[in-house]
Amino acid sequence: MQRLFSMFPPGGPGFGLLLLRISVAATFVFIVTNQTAFSFIHPLFVGALLVSLCLTIGALTPYLSFVVCVYALVNLFGASSRLDELLFASLMLNAAALALLGPGAYSVDARLFGRRVVVVPPPKNPGQF
Repeated sequence: MQRLFSMFPPGGPGFGLLLLRISVAATFVFIVTNQTAFSFIHPLFVGALLVSLCLTIGALTPYLSFVVCVYALVNLFGASSRLDELLFASLMLNAAALALLGPGAYSVDARLFGRRVVVVPPPKNPGQF
């Protein structure tokens, strides 16, 4: 029995990854907005907007999700309240999941790199993985 894996799954899983990308991007902008002095010209705010826009459309998703995950991890240790800790932990876990799962079929990455399917052949010895 062959197993098929795709970095750009269509249908329900692809739509779920789209929602996860939007969720991570919105949470990231929300956190950065509350941490800075909310100036539209603040470099951190502009960077967060660019990262969030790229995540939303699905461009360079694994790399930018890793950046967001590291940002949340660093800020998790400096959180001032329990609610902030939960927010950073949630962002970190969602960004890590997104980095590992990939962007999905409804993304710029799927258009740029093509939708590939990896076929994993069955093991030679039936009792081993």
